[in-house]
Amino acid sequence: MYLDGSALAPAVDHPQDILALLGDRSTLARRPAFRIEEADGRADLAAYLRLRRETFVHEQELFAADDRDGRDGDPRTIVLIARDDQGTVVGGVRLGPVDDGPDLGWWQGGRLVVTRRVRGGRGIGAALVRAACARAEAAGVLRFDATVQARGEALFRRLGWQRVRDVTVAGAPHVLMRWPVERIAALSAAVKSPLGPLLSGLRAAGTPALGGPGFVGDDGAPVPGTDVIAACDAIVPSMVERDPEWAGWCSVLVNVNDLAAMGASPLGLLDAVGARDTAHAAAILAGLERAARAYGVPVLGGHTQLGVPAALSVTALGRTRRPVPGGGGRPGHAVRLTADLGGAWRPGYRGRQWDSSSHRRSGELRAMTGAVAAARPAAAKDVSMAGIAGTLGMLAEASGCGAVLDVAAVPRPRAATMGDWLTCFPGFAVLTADEPGAPALPAGPATGAVCGELTGGRGVGLRWPDGDITEAVTATVTGMGTA
Repeated sequence: MYLDGSALAPAVDHPQDILALLGDRSTLARRPAFRIEEADGRADLAAYLRLRRETFVHEQELFAADDRDGRDGDPRTIVLIARDDQGTVVGGVRLGPVDDGPDLGWWQGGRLVVTRRVRGGRGIGAALVRAACARAEAAGVLRFDATVQARGEALFRRLGWQRVRDVTVAGAPHVLMRWPVERIAALSAAVKSPLGPLLSGLRAAGTPALGGPGFVGDDGAPVPGTDVIAACDAIVPSMVERDPEWAGWCSVLVNVNDLAAMGASPLGLLDAVGARDTAHAAAILAGLERAARAYGVPVLGGHTQLGVPAALSVTALGRTRRPVPGGGGRPGHAVRLTADLGGAWRPGYRGRQWDSSSHRRSGELRAMTGAVAAARPAAAKDVSMAGIAGTLGMLAEASGCGAVLDVAAVPRPRAATMGDWLTCFPGFAVLTADEPGAPALPAGPATGAVCGELTGGRGVGLRWPDGDITEAVTATVTGMGTA
């Protein structure tokens, strides 16, 4: 007898649905009449192409004989299909990079089709569109477009897409629609936007501007009356807990990079370590000591506490008579990214932390961290956890302007998608702004390129090869204002 009290069905040789075997009729009744999945194999692709031919060639007469094009032969093209409860392919959509060149994170969806017998009421087309958006964002896409027949615009608008302009496809009126990818804006909002309100009390309490006049929101702070720069960074406790030696290395890396972005030579480090036991503290300090030796920076002292939750904070002291501000840019300045593209994703942090430093020799590390001091651009910012685009937003905000980033010109490792690269912590990477034609930073093994400019207004736009600009950061990043 089934769970619902009905009689057992006769045994069969073929596989059966577990819900049917359990007699769970209420769940079966609520189950969708279709499912969305990625096409797998020639049979799925053939069924999808057959639906397209039936719809776009025979039914709508958009194409004379065949609607296939070069994108169907691109191995990077992904096809999502809808199957009914019998396993029959009843719809599909394709998506992938827009052209044959490097994948810049600009994809296009298209050839959305649902067979005539199941159109209307079931939501298969809408489900395919939503699945395509999710699949594109999972692939690190930062711009996702679709050319939609004019009669389909209302559906896409209901799903959150934005109209861009009218276009013509196969001689018929279409609309170019764009899915708003908010990955960069969401990261900036999560890690940096609370700073302005949080720090307002400190500024009102007597500090005219945190960092001093001209250095609001910088990577380090000039100590008044001296040529000393002080910087302080803490490592995320969960990282200290699960990866203590790497956390120790990174505590040096981030602080030395902060000093380097201001053109300061490091003098020494102070560390504060919390650990559950001696072994855990030893692992943290081993990574910190190894990095300090690699960068040639002494550990001057600090504080260690055992039997507590994991914690790690390091303060760095450096020296320069002429610190380079993060807010020294002006509209018209060229933006340059100088980054170490060597290395790979740190195991366990794929898409979030690029490890370019742990394999470098001391001379290479020092060449990179001394580059801003040697070139002395008008403005410089170490790329922080806000990523390349978010950090450019901070540089522009402190400079009282906006910025545009040329996506195709951004130096990037082959192993990183554009979405991951613009939002990850990249090891060593610094953004600088200076007059057009200013010399490149002498940064040893790092790669540099002019990849944008500062503009009027505010926020950060991404400029694509077709000239379109999409919003990455719509307004300010930190809310701390102009330096």
